[in-house]
Amino acid sequence: MPDSSSSLKLTDEQLLDTVQYYTFQYFWKGAEPNSGMAPERIHMDGIYPDNDAHIVTTGGTGMGLVGILGAIERGWISRNDALKRFEKMVSFLEKADRYHGIWPHWLDGKTGKVKPFSQKDDGADLVESAFLMQGLLAVREYFKEGNEAEKALAARIDRLWKEMDWTWHTQGDKKVLYWHWSPNFGWEMNFPLEGYNECLITYVLAASSPSHTIDPQAYHQGWARSGGIKAAQAGGFGFPLQLKHNGAEELGGPLFWAHYSYLSLNPKGLKDQYADYWEENRNQTLINRAWCINNSGNFKGYGEDLWGLTASYSINFYNAHRPGNDTGVISPTAAVSSIVYTPEESMKVIRNLYENYGKKVFGPYGFYDAMSPQHNFYPQQYLAIDQGPMVTMIENYRSGLGWKLFMKAPEVQEGLRKLGFSFQIP
Repeated sequence: MPDSSSSLKLTDEQLLDTVQYYTFQYFWKGAEPNSGMAPERIHMDGIYPDNDAHIVTTGGTGMGLVGILGAIERGWISRNDALKRFEKMVSFLEKADRYHGIWPHWLDGKTGKVKPFSQKDDGADLVESAFLMQGLLAVREYFKEGNEAEKALAARIDRLWKEMDWTWHTQGDKKVLYWHWSPNFGWEMNFPLEGYNECLITYVLAASSPSHTIDPQAYHQGWARSGGIKAAQAGGFGFPLQLKHNGAEELGGPLFWAHYSYLSLNPKGLKDQYADYWEENRNQTLINRAWCINNSGNFKGYGEDLWGLTASYSINFYNAHRPGNDTGVISPTAAVSSIVYTPEESMKVIRNLYENYGKKVFGPYGFYDAMSPQHNFYPQQYLAIDQGPMVTMIENYRSGLGWKLFMKAPEVQEGLRKLGFSFQIP
């Protein structure tokens, strides 16, 4: 690993190899031993002692699965070793707590029992389960025409997929999906999934389900707010936005909104009556970058080679950073995971972080979660939901692997057509 005085000059390919390899290790060497799933967090510095290292994240695990597939393709692990790891995960998920086929946000990796995310969030988490299944379907497609053991794994994933009851989360056909259901509190959290934010993939999968599909009107009336999702004058710095970003309509939300739903869902050529999603995500990224370059807060270090605001650890523990909510903290995942949209601009950040900050920002599982020259803030901490998008989007940028696998799934194509999307199969 580098230090700040390193004179080693890597080519772009070597640099991407290095960042991708180390980030992949979060999901490989860093996995929870019993379940094979990704831990919610890994702290290397002891600032926040981690008393629940065995707590795994469903969505965060799903975000890293294409990274494991990419490691097979790049010769870092064997196909058979990866198969065994996926078998361990699927065996765990088959026995873990589920509610109408939907997993919780957090699980105890030792027992498979729910770990409540909050008091009433102790049951099904539809969005995190969508992030998990997005990755699992890519795994299914990768192995479904392989040897007998690989075909058996694909069939087990397919069974889990078909057991997910998306219609349950409409509360009886209310024409919108709801995020949470609890065996103890029912629908008390009452959080409808209305756009635009990170949750688009939830509607795509719900429409694609071969067993529990939703009425397309749940998407159009619920997510798209009967057309109210469209923005008239949004955007900034010369980059227009087509959609109202929840709570941040003009300049866009945190950059994970351009990442989470598109780790396997190909944004290139993805369009419906509300937006061109490639343009939306690219412009959101460019607004985020321009905000940091403009640097109205006069934060140290900001510029063309240090930008990127998204949800991550922060000087106040955790913050959903975005234009308009900028504390001087840069989250490496923001620019790194945006490499598919802004390759040259993202590479400048990657190179600056790696070569000029070195071990202050880069550790055994890749770039740490957050950094700030302004606050001399360099916590040696990782979050699965930020490592996963980095390793997966780097692979998508280099080979399109996740997009190719997910988009060739026949039920995904059918679901997208059902909702009125046009799309590309890489």
